[in-house]
Formats: sequence, structure tokens, C-alpha cells
Amino acid sequence: MTELIIGGARSGKSLLAEARARESGLRVVYVATAHAEDGEMARRVAHHRARRPAEWGCIETPLHLAAALREQAAPDVCLLVDCLTLWLTNLFFAGGAARQAEADKAIDCPLLAGETQALLDLLPTLPGRVILVSNEVGWGIVPMHPISRLFADEQGRLNQRVAAVCERVTLVAAGLPLELKT
Repeated sequence: MTELIIGGARSGKSLLAEARARESGLRVVYVATAHAEDGEMARRVAHHRARRPAEWGCIETPLHLAAALREQAAPDVCLLVDCLTLWLTNLFFAGGAARQAEADKAIDCPLLAGETQALLDLLPTLPGRVILVSNEVGWGIVPMHPISRLFADEQGRLNQRVAAVCERVTLVAAGLPLELKT
């Protein structure tokens, strides 16, 4: 089964994902997409790491998420991906989309398009359970900067496309889950 859990910053989406992974009864592999490139992000990563059970496996995959999921998936495994937003950010900057947006050019980013499509094609075929965490970024004001606007658009599109292929979608607000698709 595949599940997408979305919500705003500090909404409780990661806590819900971790609870559902624990409750699955399967062996859990935490799939981390973050880069800890500054002190604040390093503290966030350490916080997430500290609250995970020691017996959970962990792999880090900042760019090639579909390949990592394909390699780790098994009928007795729950893969917890935290989070699609950081993964998209990594693709956005590694693939040049951010530079293109900054230069006010049309976006042509094969890395972003290819990795996103690979994930969408793979998700319905994976054995075991997959729980994906993502931010809902479209409820605020329209960002002023072109990179931020493009990112918000791409994140919204990614969330829609992942939700379409997932069997379950849950929105989390103020720590409360709202089932959108079951």
C-alpha cells in the first residue's frame, strides 16, 4: 500500500507517518532526503533521527529516490520517505531549474522531470508499504521571488501526481489527520 501524508510546517505529518510505520508491523526503513548543509538543518535532522526507533534502517537519498525505493522495497518492509519537499528542492537546485527560474528562462530540467516520472511510475508497483511525507505549500500568499513561485507550483503538481497514484492520502493540520483518500 502507498500513502501520502501532507501538511504544513510543524503540522505533525512526520509524527503521523512514523506512528503508521510503527503500527504496520513491518520492518521499517526510513528514507531520508535532506541535506544538512547548515546548523539549523542539521538540528532538524538530528531531531528526526533521535525520535526514530534504533531498529529502523535508514538510507539517505537526496536525488535518486525511485532507485533507492526499488532497491529497498520488499513485501515485509515499510518504507517511510521524509520528505518529498526536500527531495524536490534537491532536484530543483541540482538540475538547474532554480538557475533557469532566476534568469527568467523557461524551465528545462531533465533531472527533475526524469526523477519525478520515475517515482510516479514506480510507486504503484512496489511491494510492502510506502509512506511518503510532503509539505502542502500552496495555502499561503503567492511568493514574490520567481524561484519560490516556480517551486510552489512544482510542489503542488508533485503532490497532485503522487496523490493520484497513492491508495491513501492524509492531510495533517494542528496534529490532526484528515483522510482525503482511503
